[in-house]
Amino acid sequence: MTNTTATTNGVPHVHAVTAATDDAMRTLGRDLAALTRPGDLLILSGPLGAGKTTFTQGIGQGLDARGSVTSPTFVISRIHPSLSGGPALVHVDAYRLGSSDEIDDIDLDMTLPESVTVVEWGEGVAEGLADDRLEIRIERHPDDTRTVHLRPVGARWTDIELPGTATGRG
Repeated sequence: MTNTTATTNGVPHVHAVTAATDDAMRTLGRDLAALTRPGDLLILSGPLGAGKTTFTQGIGQGLDARGSVTSPTFVISRIHPSLSGGPALVHVDAYRLGSSDEIDDIDLDMTLPESVTVVEWGEGVAEGLADDRLEIRIERHPDDTRTVHLRPVGARWTDIELPGTATGRG
């Protein structure tokens, strides 16, 4: 498998966005959802309470996903069909998974081509699902603001202008 990362002068490009509130996190998720298409894989990482599920709620809103987007920690994976004919949101929580072999066991390869797949706690276990993906690392600061680092991997994300330069400010 070959990974191509968007680069500037040979250096991987990571887009950092500040989100001051939960609403700003959801707005960033909605803005990102507008750029997604079926087959997209988004891998979220960050500590407990960083805002991974809050961010995914915004993606669900942007995709017009059916149902409440909540953490799928105990069920591992939830599918939220689109209410408007767009791609479904497949929301996965890999926290309890110990390896990429275990993520293979939930058959994401069956839903990945026609859905937007978001894997929380996916760093180190979900990268093998797709050569093209968006890796999203969320840092929560003591003042409850977050810095969201968006790292495009693969040709799919190379020329995409990622959202958020003004999200969460103010």
